[in-house]
Amino acid sequence: MKRRTTIHDLRAMKERGERIPMVTCYDYTSAKILDEVGLPILLVGDSLGMVVLGHDSTLRVTLDMVIHHSAAVARGTSKSMIVIDLPFATYSSSDLPFSLRTAARAMAEGQAQAVKVEGGRRMAPVVGTLVASGIPVMGHIGLTPQSIHMIGGYRVQGRTQQAADRLVAAALALEKAGAFAIVLELVPAPLAERISKMLSIPTIGIGAGAGCDGQVQVFHDIMGMFEDFLPKHARRYADVAGSIREGARRYVADVREGKFPGPENSYDAEPVQDKRGG
Repeated sequence: MKRRTTIHDLRAMKERGERIPMVTCYDYTSAKILDEVGLPILLVGDSLGMVVLGHDSTLRVTLDMVIHHSAAVARGTSKSMIVIDLPFATYSSSDLPFSLRTAARAMAEGQAQAVKVEGGRRMAPVVGTLVASGIPVMGHIGLTPQSIHMIGGYRVQGRTQQAADRLVAAALALEKAGAFAIVLELVPAPLAERISKMLSIPTIGIGAGAGCDGQVQVFHDIMGMFEDFLPKHARRYADVAGSIREGARRYVADVREGKFPGPENSYDAEPVQDKRGG
């Protein structure tokens, strides 16, 4: 049986120029399918708050929620590395022991192999503390959804020279602190490519162009399950919502018309034993 992807495998992939695909995942059934097709990384993202639970942002997601979903993903996989998001306000550079307790619980109870934290240079102490304690950390800069109210909306980051310089500095600080990879979200493609070439660790882009070392997308977006909107950076590779809708219509029609269940879906009674023996 093939072992799980490791952080060393990912660095080797970057060195070989091999692109790294990554997808979010939140449940056992989807995890089994994605593990089977060879996804090296599955992210149990706090995006579950929006695409699974119906919230308007990721801010309502709790540590208990991501642990619950991560454990389900772990039960469905044997090869993919599982990265679990640390949710809003569960880690802080001003309280490193708290951050360590959060990450340790996420790893142990969520059965993940790494955690992901949002934020640039201010998160470097958190990354360093976790890495020093044996917890692999994936960074996340650019658009950081947990800071959406500070950013002022879902906007591309790094468009000015000053903002670009800050992202470069953030990426270098996270690498120095020990992050094994960095997500670049909604970053201009030339800047993302520049950062990717500067770093020895992989970059995983989402809305950051093709110059990153890998790409991550939300499962429900690329499979056509979340129909509220499709981000510009996503592409639909299936119409799962349409297939479910059609299957549900056929089921409803068959039940109403008496076509289901049929004889093949029913059971015969067991032979009755004559207890008198005669």
